[in-house]
Amino acid sequence: MSQLTPIEPNPFFASWTTPFGMAPFDAIVPEHFGPAFERGMAEHAADIAAIVADPREPDFDNTVRPLERAGTLLSKVNRVFWNLTGAHTSPALQAIERTISPMLARHYQAITTDEGLFRRLKAVNGRRDALDAEQARVLDLTLDSFVRGGADLDPEAKRRLAVIMERLAVLGTEFSQNVLAAERDYQLALDGDGDLDGLPDSLRDAAAQAAIERGQPGSHIITLSRSLVVPFLQFSTRRDLREKAYAAWIGRGDGGAHDTRGLVAEMVQLRAERASILGYPTFAHYKLANTMAKTPEAVLSLLDQVWTKAKDRARIEEDDLLAAVAAEGGNFDLAGHDWRYYAEKVRLARYNLDEAEIRSYFALDNVMAAAFDTANRLFGLNFVERHDVPVYHPDVRAFAVTDGDGRHLALFLGDYFARPSKRSGAWNSGFRTQENMDSEVRPIVVNVMNFARGRADEPSLLTIDDARTLFHEFGHALHCMLSDVTYPSIAGTSVARDFVEFPSQLYEHWLMRPEVLKRFARHAVTDEPIPDHLVERIKQARNFNQGFATVEYCASAYVDLGFHLLDGAAAANVEADAFERDALARIGMPGPIAMRHRTPSFSHVFSGDGYSAGYYSYLWSEVLDADGFGAFEETGDVFNPVLAKRLRDHVYSAGSLKEPAEAYRLFRGRMPEVATLIEKRGLA
Repeated sequence: MSQLTPIEPNPFFASWTTPFGMAPFDAIVPEHFGPAFERGMAEHAADIAAIVADPREPDFDNTVRPLERAGTLLSKVNRVFWNLTGAHTSPALQAIERTISPMLARHYQAITTDEGLFRRLKAVNGRRDALDAEQARVLDLTLDSFVRGGADLDPEAKRRLAVIMERLAVLGTEFSQNVLAAERDYQLALDGDGDLDGLPDSLRDAAAQAAIERGQPGSHIITLSRSLVVPFLQFSTRRDLREKAYAAWIGRGDGGAHDTRGLVAEMVQLRAERASILGYPTFAHYKLANTMAKTPEAVLSLLDQVWTKAKDRARIEEDDLLAAVAAEGGNFDLAGHDWRYYAEKVRLARYNLDEAEIRSYFALDNVMAAAFDTANRLFGLNFVERHDVPVYHPDVRAFAVTDGDGRHLALFLGDYFARPSKRSGAWNSGFRTQENMDSEVRPIVVNVMNFARGRADEPSLLTIDDARTLFHEFGHALHCMLSDVTYPSIAGTSVARDFVEFPSQLYEHWLMRPEVLKRFARHAVTDEPIPDHLVERIKQARNFNQGFATVEYCASAYVDLGFHLLDGAAAANVEADAFERDALARIGMPGPIAMRHRTPSFSHVFSGDGYSAGYYSYLWSEVLDADGFGAFEETGDVFNPVLAKRLRDHVYSAGSLKEPAEAYRLFRGRMPEVATLIEKRGLA
């Protein structure tokens, strides 16, 4: 990073006196990151060296505890930098990202494979009788992460693994930046009323706002933000324009200047080699070994049980849509760019549900208030907006979070609108992690989304799916905000990948409860509460088009798992396009439905390996959430205080104190069955 000229003073080298210790974004410029990363890595390496050099017999307090504390500056820099590169990046930040990613991979791999440190950890394990339950859990997870990181390998294998990890970091960064560039570079200009035909006023306003943000005031454009392109596919009467938008949306990264297919192939190859070095038959076996599922066979069993029923339902749905095509005098086979358009027509005819009418009751501010109020009724939390907290973009809103006794719990940030500097999707992240090691440290949590912005003088209206997304990510935020453990490595969402979605998906259930809707689903113009007859129609249509939704999701999970079930020999010859095509053919993918995330833009899996071989986890967690909310319904009170306390104590506050299955049992009393999910989705 020495090619960057240091700019002094560097905010990362000073204590932050801002409210809640938030990063002073107005004082941070890209040139600060290079020196901050360099010093942060040097200090972290020195911290590790001091632990290894300690002459005392290894114990928890002189080995594991200082390991938890190590790298304070590096963690501080990491959290600011990676949050910015996701939510508000720039060419300067992207250049740093390309440089720093392999350096960080090399740095962390050196620590994970440090022989002296690993010896000390094993020595502590030999004296584990002296540890309390939380310390034993932290030690077990730490040892497991070291073994999975290559600490037990011979020197030559360690060297090769380090090369692989460094290269994977480069590839993941390139993939992420290519997808963002593909999204940023595309726009569908809508010329005149003919191009706007069928679009509700809210979508026209959002398209006009998108044009303003791209320097084209007075026009309308559709970008590849889901909050714009999906409603366009639902409502545009122009089949030719729908076809263009759909092709661009599912084709991100599939050829052209921002092609990602070669990156995918190389990542699959290197992941397979990584797994082989670590003693696993495939990367899927490696990734699943420390999850609830444990094995690829368990994941495939879940997918297979759901897939057959989903595909059967999708065939029935397709017949309904073809009937709608014929009723209009159409004479064509249903294509991908047709499904959402005709599904909206069938839904309107069958349930008298008008998406524009529904949106008028889901203003962003009201949905936020509903999420906050639900947290208050379940867990006693209070939210007060603060305007004195530094934020990284004017769109970001900050809220101080306290419990029922007025004790500060967290700072919550909400960043809700799409913009070209933000990657697509929705996610939860943080600028500070909860811990109680030396003193109480409360978290700073951020939810990032990509909703379409309304006109400046009007509220931004959400679809039901948007509102569910807000509740979903807020469930992740609560998992962080309510965290109450001692050690940062097990705090908040630091849990098994196929358990982390349980608290977030569970929280979605409260959105559509009448206790919430009647208070917060209010008309954007009249402020009248949503009428009972509309709520009833929404409830009746709850599982409409669920075959389509389940098929597009499961297909992505199958393809993800399939890539990572390739052994070294098979992975060496993989071609992303051909593999995706063959994998979909094997499961009998319906022609008019595409994967929810096609391989060339599958950021969950290829922008790093967070969800690699793990995209199934949303479905796994849905088995839990369907059953978990049933526990509240069984009591007759969806805000039952006794059950809410169990949920808080054993799930939302507990981090990774327990194995996920044990945590769920402590809350629910038993494990659920897949049949609960199938019934919830209306696929039975």
